[in-house]
Parts: sequence; C-alpha cells; structure tokens
Amino acid sequence: MITEGLAWLIIALPITAMLVNGVLVRAFVGSASKYAGYITVAAIGGSFILSLMTLATVMSDGPIELESRDWISIVGMNLTFGLLIDQLTVIMLVVVSGVSLLVQIYGQAYMHGDKSYTRYFTYMSLFTASMLGLVLSNNMIQLFVFWELVGVSSYLLIGFWMDRPSAAAAAKKAFLMTRLGDFGFLLGILYLYSVNPSYMDISTLYQAIAADQIAVSVATWVALGLFAGAIGKSAQFPLHSWLPDAMEGPTSVSALIHSATMVTAGVFLVARFFPLFEYSDVMTLVALIGGFTAVFAASMGLVANDIKRVMAYSTISQLGYMMLALGVGAYAPAIFHLFTHAFFKAALFLGGGSVHHASGTFNMKYMGGLKKHMPKTYWGMIFASLSLAGLFPFSGFWSKDEILGHAAEVGTTTANIVLALGLVAALMTAFYMFRAIFLTFHGEWRGGGEQETKDAELAGEPAPVGNSRSHFGESPWMMVGPILLLAGLALFIGFFSNPVVEVGPINKHAFSEFITVENTAVFPTLEAAKHAGAAPKFNFVVAGVSTVLALTGIGLAYLMYIKGVISPSAMGARFQPIYTLMYRKYYVDELYENYIVRKGFYKYIADALRWFDEHWIDNANVYVSNWVSRIGKSGALIQNGQTQTYAVGMLVGVVAVVAAFLLWG
Repeated sequence: MITEGLAWLIIALPITAMLVNGVLVRAFVGSASKYAGYITVAAIGGSFILSLMTLATVMSDGPIELESRDWISIVGMNLTFGLLIDQLTVIMLVVVSGVSLLVQIYGQAYMHGDKSYTRYFTYMSLFTASMLGLVLSNNMIQLFVFWELVGVSSYLLIGFWMDRPSAAAAAKKAFLMTRLGDFGFLLGILYLYSVNPSYMDISTLYQAIAADQIAVSVATWVALGLFAGAIGKSAQFPLHSWLPDAMEGPTSVSALIHSATMVTAGVFLVARFFPLFEYSDVMTLVALIGGFTAVFAASMGLVANDIKRVMAYSTISQLGYMMLALGVGAYAPAIFHLFTHAFFKAALFLGGGSVHHASGTFNMKYMGGLKKHMPKTYWGMIFASLSLAGLFPFSGFWSKDEILGHAAEVGTTTANIVLALGLVAALMTAFYMFRAIFLTFHGEWRGGGEQETKDAELAGEPAPVGNSRSHFGESPWMMVGPILLLAGLALFIGFFSNPVVEVGPINKHAFSEFITVENTAVFPTLEAAKHAGAAPKFNFVVAGVSTVLALTGIGLAYLMYIKGVISPSAMGARFQPIYTLMYRKYYVDELYENYIVRKGFYKYIADALRWFDEHWIDNANVYVSNWVSRIGKSGALIQNGQTQTYAVGMLVGVVAVVAAFLLWG
C-alpha cells in the first residue's frame, strides 16, 4: 500500500541524490568519484520500487486521492500543490524510473574515466526527478514548473561537454526552440486561469468538461497553447530540428531523452489533458501534425549516416505516431505505444553507445563487420530494431498496429489520411533501421574513428569531435546487461501487457482497459472508454499490410547493403535532388538560422532596435542636457537686472491670467 509520504519520496529520492552528489560528493570526494554513480542508481532504484508499489495499489484500489497543500496564497490568488496518482501517472512512473535506472547503470561504465563524472550523475538525478514530478503533478502551475525543470535538465545534459562548441550550440538550440513552444503553453495556462482559477486543478478541470461548464472556444484556445508546448518538447514539425542536434550529449543522455523523459513529455501533456483536447476543435490538427511528422522525420532517417541521428529521426517519427493516435481519439493505443517505445528505443540508443565504444565513431560509413566482435550488442539491437519495425511478435507490432487499426476503424477523412501516412512511415522505418544494422554490423570493417579522422584531415576539415581509437570487443556487462534486458522487454512486454486473448491471469486487453475503463475521471462512461481504444478488435488487414511494408523495407535494405543488387550510390545519383533535399534536412535549419534569425530577426528587428537604442536611448541624456541648456539661456535673457524688463514681464503675466479667467473661468 502506497502512502502520501512514500509517493512524495518517488520525487524526493533523486532530488536528494542530486543534492548529495552536487554539494557533498563533488566538494569532499571529487569531480570523478565513483560514489556519485552508486548514489544515483540507489536513489532511482528506490523510486522504481516505489513506482511499482504505486502501480500495484492503483491496479487493486483505483486512483489514489490525496489532499492538495497550500503553496502560494495572496489576495485574489491561491495556488496549491499535490499529487495526482491515476492510471496514466503510474504507467509513466514505471516507465520513467525503470528506464532511467537501467540508463544510470549503463552510464557508470559508459562515462567511466570522464573528468566530470560526478556532475553527470548530478544532472541525471535532476533530470529524472523533474520528469517524475511532471507526471505526478495535480495542477497546471505545478506541472509547468517541472516542465521547465525538464527543459533546464536537458539543456545541461545536451551541453554536458561544454568545451565542445557543437555541444554548446546544440544545448542553446534545444533550449530556445522548446521555449517557443513553452510560451504557447504558458499563454494557455494564463488564459484558462483568467476564465476560472479553480481549473488549474486537473481533476476540477475534468469535472468541468464533463459537466459542459467550459465553452468550446475556450477549450480550443487553451488546447492550442498546450499543443504548442507539446510540439516543442516532443519535437514535432515545425519545432523538430533541435532533437537531432541534441545527440551532442553523452549517448546515455540521448537514451533517456528519447525513451522516457523529455520528448515523451509532450505526448504525456496531450494525454493528461485529453478530455480538454477532445472537447475542443484541435484534434484534427493534432492528428495531421503527428501524421506528417511521422513521414517527414522518417524520410530524413533514410539518408543519415550518424547512427545516433538515425535513431533521433526515428524518435521524432514514432512520437508522430503517438500524436496522430491521440488526434484520432486512440488514447489507449497512443499510451501503449509510448510504453513499448520506451524499451526498444532505449535499447537502440544504448546499443549505439556500445558500438561507439568499440568503433570509435558514430559514422556508419566507417563501421561494418562488428557482428563477430560484439554479438550481444548485435542481437540486442536486432530485437529492438524488429520491434521498432513493427514485426510480429515484437512489442512494436502490437502497439503500432493498434494505432493504425484504430485509425482505420474511425474511418473519417482525417483518420484515413493519417492511416496512409502511418503505413508509409512503417515502410521507411523498417528500411532505415535495418540499413543502420547492416552498415554497422555486417560487411567489412571500414576503419572506424581513426579512418574517419584521417579522411577529415585529407579533406582539410576538422576531425569529428568525440572520435577515438577503435578496440574490437564486446562492451562491459554493465553496458551490455541493460541493452539485453531492454531488448527482452521489446520482445515480450507488448503482448503480455496487452494481450489480444486471455493469457493465464492476464486479462484480454489488460493495458488498454486499465488506462481507459478504470480511469473514470477521464472516461466517465464505458462508451467513451471504448471510443478511446479500450478493447480494440485486431485488424488483420491493417496488420497484414503494415507487416508486408515492414518486410519490404527490410528486404530493400538487404538488397542494397548486403547483396549489392541495388547500388546505394547509383540510387542516390538517380534521385539526386530528392536525396540532397532529405540529406540537407529539407533546409529547415537554413530557413530558421539564415533567413528567420540572421536575415529576419538580426537584420531588421535587432538592427532597428540597435539603431533606436544608439540614437535615442543612449543619446537621451544628451538631448535633455541640450534642451535644459537652451531653456536656461533663454531664461537668462530675461534675468538682466533691468527694472523695466521685470515690470513688462509682470504685466504680461497679469494679462495672461485675466485672459485665461475670462475664457475658461
């Protein structure tokens, strides 16, 4: 049985680890102390155990109702803080704390020898605590505070190697782009507060929506603001371009960002306020943005050569899947896909770090033949890739097909559009992921980090940052263990958490029913729960089509990169304009940085403000001084000491007073 004190401890443990590492360990033991890793693993392990206890309590007794505490109370404003522990919360708690625990274990080996080892685990503790606080928040103000802490944590971790200009630039880019979305989120909060301050409480907001106490126009404007925040955090088009650059941080950081923390926060936000979105007129926009992003990001993954960037584009695409699911009302499939995605995407990123550990590079053009040197990493990434591709019986098959099946069942024009986009993305996903597998593990060794560095020197270019000497061999068990465990979950967790038939003590559609039917605050009626995907029918046609497309993508990758039947270079030359467009990321970075920022903001807005500042603000004291001097000199002409001049002045003053009295008196 979980109590309120134990629930708060879920957040308090990683916060304590952050303070102990950041203040005590760093000051008294050192900046590279191994104890920092032990403390963080122990704290997040405790949060994971408490999260499992919370899950068990909610599964047996339903949502836990806790009293809110006074936070800020001044005239006309009373803000509270507290915990909201419902079905969505406990699922997110287990995902965040469980995946984070494995990432911290992995990080002890991956970051071994780093001079800022203690700082790394301090930031990771803050990152995990911020996300746990976000999912537990019971009101919008409290949620926004933790939302911003997640952003700060990601900024610190993306730019962790602060001596690298590319890392500093990536951190600033992530911070600024997500701030654009957060501005919309804040406006939505302020507008809803102006309508009724009590709606800051999420449970009260649910009740008001169920009772039709909120106008649809209000719900629409607030939902638009919240969705802007979700677009920024979950890297949806057009605020997507920060996420591939975020690969400048340590790979273990990338694994946590992409699987269980920052980027899933946007999907969680839409899911948390799903009644508001469903009540508004924004759902079509959510679906279309998600569907477009799924294909748009996947197309860039087709041509990327950095293994981490391939996975980054994959994350953006899969988040698009989740958004399109929420947009067509598939609440349960969206959360189910978020759940399964966390495991196989974390496995892939940790596998990418293991590959870098052996090859000394992230560039797949310089890898090859690693299968025989690191078979455990290979099979772990194979399992995770098959799950990502959505092949039976892996977890991604069950969650992705539920999304596509729900869209097919809805049958509206919007649903049909996003269904088509989802199927195209499925083909692309299978191709780019197995292109990465074949380039990395199959074929012949192509030189690794040393060769890439030599080629850069010959071309007169700077050596890629982070390259190191290759040393063939499997990574330490502290790295391989989490990869294999996550890969195992990628195989089994999808079917056994949400089976399409009864499996022993596990009920049919257990996950979907838990997240919808039992969540009566969000879905007051059984009909509403079914509409949200509580008990989906298995769609054999959709599953068959998506499977064929996935196999086609894998087959094309096999023909191109293993058999050589299709030449990648010949294909690139034949479709050069399209290839260049995708390789240059559709010139979105150039649009933002060169035209909007440099030529738009700097040249016109900033230059205009600079001119005003230099010519008016900076010279204001000069203008005032000149005016006062001139007035003084004019006044001095009167103060000449001649009696007749003073008499004339008095006469003029008397005439002016009398005239004013006669005119306005």
